[in-house]
Amino acid sequence: MAAPSHASAKPRVGVTALTGRWPLLAQRRPLIAYLFGIVALHLAAVAVFGSSTDFEWADVLTFLALMVCGAVCIEATRRLGMPAGVSRDLLSAWWLPAALLLPPVYALLAPIPLQILLQLRVRATVLYRRVFSSAAIGLAGCMASVLFAVLVGDPASLSRGEGRSIMLAIGCAVVFAVLNTALIAVAAHMADPDTRWREVLWDRESALLDVVELCLGVIVTIACALNLALLVLALPPVVLLQRSLLHAQLQAAARTDPKTGLLNAAAWQREADTEIVRARRTGETLALLIIDIDHFKRVNDNHGHLIGDQVLVGVAATLRSQLRDYDVVGRFGGEEFVILLPRADVGEARRVAERLRSRVGRMAVPADDAMVTVTISVGVAIMSVHGDDLIELLAAADLALYRAKELGRDRVCVPAASRRQPDPGRRPPQQPS
Repeated sequence: MAAPSHASAKPRVGVTALTGRWPLLAQRRPLIAYLFGIVALHLAAVAVFGSSTDFEWADVLTFLALMVCGAVCIEATRRLGMPAGVSRDLLSAWWLPAALLLPPVYALLAPIPLQILLQLRVRATVLYRRVFSSAAIGLAGCMASVLFAVLVGDPASLSRGEGRSIMLAIGCAVVFAVLNTALIAVAAHMADPDTRWREVLWDRESALLDVVELCLGVIVTIACALNLALLVLALPPVVLLQRSLLHAQLQAAARTDPKTGLLNAAAWQREADTEIVRARRTGETLALLIIDIDHFKRVNDNHGHLIGDQVLVGVAATLRSQLRDYDVVGRFGGEEFVILLPRADVGEARRVAERLRSRVGRMAVPADDAMVTVTISVGVAIMSVHGDDLIELLAAADLALYRAKELGRDRVCVPAASRRQPDPGRRPPQQPS
């Protein structure tokens, strides 16, 4: 869950000390209330279901075996690390069996030891996020557990391969995934209300990963219902899948700018080169935009680098939200962004650039006692009009951006239709090595 801070870079000394020790206090008040509410609900559910559960040795042994398997998975992938932004795992393979085979209190407790292990052994993150994640997973698992117990009654029916029980197990697993995602998505949206719901719920990749997790969880549940010893056979494939998933996420993270989540300069150049080659082959046009935040140094000087970073994140999110899925957007360094618009002519490129300029101009980032707003200047270049390769297009767009700055900023400029050489007094942007 991402919850950006809204504390100013230069708050009062007492506030700085307090939020430094308790980062949760730097969040929005509705978010704080929501987090406390979910954690309180989780604790209440543990108390209610714990007091009404007869703890049997067979259930305790199954629970411990599942937690040991989860711990082995964590330890097996620990050396790969889990940097910020890499958060997907396959631990649902061990939470789901606890929810479907055991009383609900076990589903409430299952995330706690594994989240503690992740915090201590993999990556120490802000503590309230771990606590909230445990509560959200626990409540989702508890709901799936109660629903499965009501609909099936006897979890042992899974060991007999009854089709109805298996289908109900799949349905309850879907309930678990939907509820867990919804609880975390609400928190993410409250942390940043400008974020669109589809960005905090599912995209194609996350939906596919959820399906894989559910299938794996149901398979492990059935194996566990047949014989607890079968967990020994289920563990190696889960470990291998988790390592593969984490490795893929690490590769994806290496392509992105850690501050904004956009493509970094080198990855953007590779994507842009691919699009340009495709456009040459098909004869389609494309447009390149260079965007620069006006007077960004003043933001850092007046409000501090923390607010400046939040401005960068806000601008990046605004740009991404206004573009098509196949547009290529990246951060080129500092306060400069680059966008490639496949199949866009000069008219469409100008309309997109004006829309981006307008949306960024309406964006506001809260500081101490004010709302920080910024504007952007945009330079536009069109393939086959201003250049035929990436170097020429970047030089033309950079020249247009320089012109927009000269004319007063907060505007979009397009070079003349005939190709122009870059201003000899202005060095074209360097290509990343």
